[in-house]
Amino acid sequence: MNTKNKFYFLTIIGITLFACNVTKPYQRPVLNLPPHYNEVAYSDTATIANIPWADFFTDTTLKSLIKKGIQYNFDLQLAVKRIEIAGQQLLQAKNLELPTINGAINGQYNRPSENSLNGSFAGLTGSKHYEDYSIGLSLSWEADIWGRLRSQKKEALLQYLQTYEAKKAVQTQLVTDIANGYYNLLMLDEQLRIADSSLALAENTLAQTQLLKQAGESTSLSVEQTKAQMETVALLVPQLQEKLTLQENALSMLTGQFPESIARYSRLSAIQIPQKLMIGIPAALLSHRPDVRSAEMDVEIANQQVGITQANMYPNLNITANGGLESLKTSNWFNIPGSLFGIVSGSLVQPILNQRKLKTDYEVAKSQRAQAVIKFRLSVLGAVTDVSNALVQLNKLGEQEKIASAQAATLSKATNNASLLYKSGMANYLEVITAQNNSLQAQLNLASTHCLQLIAAVNLYRSVGGGFQ
Repeated sequence: MNTKNKFYFLTIIGITLFACNVTKPYQRPVLNLPPHYNEVAYSDTATIANIPWADFFTDTTLKSLIKKGIQYNFDLQLAVKRIEIAGQQLLQAKNLELPTINGAINGQYNRPSENSLNGSFAGLTGSKHYEDYSIGLSLSWEADIWGRLRSQKKEALLQYLQTYEAKKAVQTQLVTDIANGYYNLLMLDEQLRIADSSLALAENTLAQTQLLKQAGESTSLSVEQTKAQMETVALLVPQLQEKLTLQENALSMLTGQFPESIARYSRLSAIQIPQKLMIGIPAALLSHRPDVRSAEMDVEIANQQVGITQANMYPNLNITANGGLESLKTSNWFNIPGSLFGIVSGSLVQPILNQRKLKTDYEVAKSQRAQAVIKFRLSVLGAVTDVSNALVQLNKLGEQEKIASAQAATLSKATNNASLLYKSGMANYLEVITAQNNSLQAQLNLASTHCLQLIAAVNLYRSVGGGFQ
């Protein structure tokens, strides 16, 4: 068999085996998801995850903050840059099956020693030196017999798509953090108003006590106790103001701005929970939760890695070619066909002994795939738990708010009655102080409970996969 026929034979072998692909098609691991969440009697495929954040949130100030955060938040900007990097790597991976071509121009001048063997031969030709000039192209191509290059391309595509899921996860968390921070800001506003109102009431009670003391109907102890109660309430004001400023700074940072005051026009009590929050079925989390989708892509990437490491253990067919013009004189470069040269070679390389490196890489890749499956199942379990927790919190906080609202109304009425009785001498200062303190705590608790309920609704929205649309 001549050289030309041998080359054709190797090429035919490569083409025949080209369709082989050792990477097994991806199959989603068995998850055994429940048909519905324990907290609901039945399931519906409708879910708030499909609602864009601009429709889920109704407060104009909040929507403005979220929009600014999506535009300027630095974590989100970093996620976008990671997408761009992965995009460039994907473009490179798409060309893995193409041959590598290099061009070269070489020139060589050699004057050997006259006393050397080469110099002796040069003297016989009447020249003390010789030159060699060449220009040509070299080509190298790997036949993707076992699908290794195709697996690398698929891996690059998955990594590119994974960066999109990472960006979605960052945005989902960003929307959640901004909404929760805004609701907390409104709660602090409400608590500051309650503190100011309670402080005015405590100051009025102190004034009454001082008048009673001057009239001889009260003691210095009652004045001191009433004043201490007023100072306790007064202490709340700077504490709440500090928390307000810190919360504004936190929101500014989330929106990519330097610390600044945030104008707001809504009151906490004006924002209500949507009447019906559809959560869908647990299986929907596989397509709606960015972190779950990213974890599943890790399994797919690991599956491609198993195929790549397995293919590395099999024969590798490489074809190389070189061609161009070569001459001892540059003037003869284009003396065609005399200056033409060409070399074509093919090699089929089978690893035999490499200190078990390839086998180890393959076994490690399989174990890493098993790890990715475990992490995927863990992410699904965590996602279902997140939804269940948010549902419980939302429902129980609703019950707590009803009780807290009734308690605040009762204690407010008790405070008014205690004040009237105190003026008429039918109640002592301790009863007034106790009633005012209980009423203050009940109102602060009511504001906190309503805020927590709003936050639970936002967390439920995030846990089912909403917030990145």
